[in-house]
Amino acid sequence: MIPRKRLDIAWPDLLSGIGYCLKLEHRRSLELRLDKACPEGATNLGCLSVRSGLDALLQTLDFEPGTEILVSAITIRDMTRIIEAHDLVPVPIDLDFDQLVVRAEVMAQAVTTRTRAILVAHLFGSRMPMEPILRFARVHHLLVIEDCAQAYVGQEYWGHPHSDVSLFSFGPIKTATALAGGILRFREASLGEAVRACQEHWPVQSRLSFLARLCKYALLMLLSYRASYSVFVSLCSLMRQNHDHIISQSVRGFPGDHFLNRIRHRPSSALLALLERRLTRFDPHRITQRINLAEQLINLAPSLKLAGSQALAHTYWVLPILCPSPEELMHYLWSRGFDATQGGASLYVVEPPADRPELNPVEAQQAFRQLLYLPVYVGISVQDIEQLADVLAAYDRLQNNDSASIRRTGHR
Repeated sequence: MIPRKRLDIAWPDLLSGIGYCLKLEHRRSLELRLDKACPEGATNLGCLSVRSGLDALLQTLDFEPGTEILVSAITIRDMTRIIEAHDLVPVPIDLDFDQLVVRAEVMAQAVTTRTRAILVAHLFGSRMPMEPILRFARVHHLLVIEDCAQAYVGQEYWGHPHSDVSLFSFGPIKTATALAGGILRFREASLGEAVRACQEHWPVQSRLSFLARLCKYALLMLLSYRASYSVFVSLCSLMRQNHDHIISQSVRGFPGDHFLNRIRHRPSSALLALLERRLTRFDPHRITQRINLAEQLINLAPSLKLAGSQALAHTYWVLPILCPSPEELMHYLWSRGFDATQGGASLYVVEPPADRPELNPVEAQQAFRQLLYLPVYVGISVQDIEQLADVLAAYDRLQNNDSASIRRTGHR
């Protein structure tokens, strides 16, 4: 079976990370090296994760309880969990799923005198235009937080220069992963330094815990080869276990209890060193390869309804499609050797505040129920893409035949 995704890290990088865990390095020098690896024009802060960075940012901003933050209607569940932990209220902004942008008319409807910030997430490798959001934020005096966790492409884009804060993730399934870590970029140095000072009160992640994490993902890398993955899926089936659930749970960032205590750590020196290595050695050609593979499938399977089909910029970090029966198609693809997935529990649709039901993000909810992620990434071949297109076409024919049979039966 073709695995759903391959970790975007090579063995030399992972082994270097293990080496960093075994030696002491001066944290401040590593922080300076990491800052140098990022483009100039902003203050950069390395974090244990984007979740940690958002938590430190909200601690620093110290908004009054009940303050509202506008958020993209689909985002990582932990992001709104952190907002709520600060006694703040996330307010969803519905999405145009063809373009993967927040809807301007919903922003205008959602903003109130209690609104202090807007957090927009670029989804699936797409990048929404920030200018309309920035204009809206200026009018309403809102802080703009741009979540680029799914949109990293190297030096080409490091957040809009007028966004107040840009968030970048290098967690396990992200582009150029360091298997943990995040970087926050601040337009104003004073805010960046204040968040850094807040983070300084946190304990440092131990090198031992990061070493254990690297070893865990080394095992998952071994599992991601086609032959070993096929054996794993077969064993799960024999043991009546859901391989989809096992894989999804294994790559969760902070599972278990005591969530806030777990994210409130500074990155270890080993993580900072691996982050710097991943940034300085990033190969943008891999993004081009990923785009080419996705576009080949789209051209070969024109009936696919792609999430973000009209997005102005899309690099296909993942390739989600919309279909009426995603679970049925998922199992069909499994039977044909392609490990599609409906995704884990990380992404979700944000619910509106109880007293604002008119902000229910209907389009996001409808689309989310239809999402299915296809296994398209750097590492699979053109032949795999062609075979996947053939399998999808065969499924369409089956659906069309079933529909025709139902119509004929109904006319008897």
